[in-house]
Amino acid sequence: MHEEQKPDLKQSLDHMETLAEQQGSQEGLSSWDCVVRSRQQGRPGAKAYIDLICDSFMELHGDRLYGDDPAMIGGIGMVEGKAITFIGNRKGANFRENVLCNYGMSNPEGYRKALRLAKQAEKFGRPIVCFIDTPGAYPGLGAEERGIGEAIAQNLKVFSTLKTPILVFIIGEGGSGGALGIGVGDKLYMLEHAVYSVITPEGFASILLRDPSKAKEAAEAMKMTARHLKEFSVIHDIIPDRNAEETAALMKQTILRDLENLCSKPAQHLVRYRIKKIRGIGEVSGGKEWWQPLLGVFSKTESLR
Repeated sequence: MHEEQKPDLKQSLDHMETLAEQQGSQEGLSSWDCVVRSRQQGRPGAKAYIDLICDSFMELHGDRLYGDDPAMIGGIGMVEGKAITFIGNRKGANFRENVLCNYGMSNPEGYRKALRLAKQAEKFGRPIVCFIDTPGAYPGLGAEERGIGEAIAQNLKVFSTLKTPILVFIIGEGGSGGALGIGVGDKLYMLEHAVYSVITPEGFASILLRDPSKAKEAAEAMKMTARHLKEFSVIHDIIPDRNAEETAALMKQTILRDLENLCSKPAQHLVRYRIKKIRGIGEVSGGKEWWQPLLGVFSKTESLR
């Protein structure tokens, strides 16, 4: 069709670029828009950011128990002469890699690999940087048989008491226990178009609203965007979501700044304040009626008897 009609797409592309520039900040986007952007095919993943941030990177494989999970990447990277352990969810950059990496949904061996690398980092005094980008842990029969719930729970327990600095970046989807499995740290950051929630909007709509078509309303009610989570003090700060090189440069700057501060603190202090931060999540004070939007959504649905 292109050869026959030879359409001129420049005007349309210029218009789309103008709209993208106008809506580039999160203020101009709805919660559902952020969900869509966080899932966008071709969005830079953990491996892309690791390659841009590190001067060199050596990937490590296997959990020493069952096998290697390609949906979880981990290894040691050098950043301006400093050795850092990097761990992250990996979705893949194309359809073939998506299938190989199970669309970022890790099996138990992925979380056990992350745990092995985290303990290794603690042993050798290396800080840890985690990149989260997953709709959730894999809920398949094999994963359940090999103990996916226990693997995530063990990570939560151990990561909360590791005696080494941990930085966490949510770079896309941060879904359910799959995100929490590598999401415990001293500092938690989100890209401005990333999302972080206990369940997907589709799951929320199906289970609580009994209507999968209400995913957009569910996304608004769930307060899952970086802007909302910054207001609730769940995350420390928001990193602008630009092209891969600029975003990686901002993350690298944040990593070097935070590690300079955190590495100077005694390990016992790190653990104490990390646990204090974890326990502080979910406290409501000051009369913020965050639950009001939920009432509006429920009022538009059928009875949940």
